[in-house]
Order: sequence, then structure tokens, then C-alpha cells
Amino acid sequence: MKTTEAVAATFGMTDEAWKRHANAWSVWSRMAGLAPILAPIFFRETLGWWALAIIVPGIAWMWLNPRAFKPVQHPTKWAEKGIYGEKLWSAGKSAALAGHRTAMRLLIGLAGAGALIMIYGLVFIEAWPAIFGITLVLLSQLWQIDRFVSIYDESVRGEQ
Repeated sequence: MKTTEAVAATFGMTDEAWKRHANAWSVWSRMAGLAPILAPIFFRETLGWWALAIIVPGIAWMWLNPRAFKPVQHPTKWAEKGIYGEKLWSAGKSAALAGHRTAMRLLIGLAGAGALIMIYGLVFIEAWPAIFGITLVLLSQLWQIDRFVSIYDESVRGEQ
């Protein structure tokens, strides 16, 4: 099993969960859902143990999110196509994948670098690394979704 398939399986991403996760509301609220998790970590000295009262529901939302919205059967919006493309990518079930591997690896590397910078900022409570790091992560994620849209569109064209 590939790493991406293992991650999807870990999060319980069934076919129905993927369809619900493809809902644009799921995509955008999931991105916005990082703030309630990261902000209390940054402000932990001020919030004390109350930070957990914000973080725990934030983590629960991130798990529940792909299951909370109406399923998308036929993607038409950018975010919907992106998640359908992500599903193809994680399953390795598209001839369109080969042309995107290098770019996806670079974007995943950018997200990883951003995550490390963000973690540094959170651990040492330094705003600029935390903000810069999460910005890199989010920009990389958006760019990855855009690549997933291309994978989905190329796959659909290939099936016709």
C-alpha cells in the first residue's frame, strides 16, 4: 500500500467520505479549521490549560469535516474537482499522474518546510516563523489542489 493510500485509510476515507470531502464547503472550512488549532498553541502561555478546550474541538472538526457535508457526485467547482483529483492521486489510478509527480513532490516539500518553520514559531512562540510557516503550508495546499484539478480534468478527458 502506498503512503498516500495508507494516510487515506487511516483517516477512514471511504468512497462516501471522499464524495462528502469534495464538497467545496468541506474544502474551505477545513482550511479555515487550522486557526482554532494553531492559535491556542501559540497563545498557550496566556490561555493555559484552556487552550485544550479550543484545540480538542478543532481536531474533532478536522476529523468530522470530510463526513459533514452533502456528497458531490459530479464535480463541477474547482475545489470539488481538486478533491476528486486528490482521490485519483492517492489511489494511483490515473494515467495523468506521471506528468505531475515532480511538481507534487516539490509542493509537498514546500508544505513540509512550511510546517517545520511553523512548528518552530509555535514552539518558541515567535509570530513571524509561525505565520510564515502556515502561509507556506496553505499556499502549498492550494497549489496542490490546483494540480489535483489538472489531474482530474486530464483523467476525464482521457476517459472520453
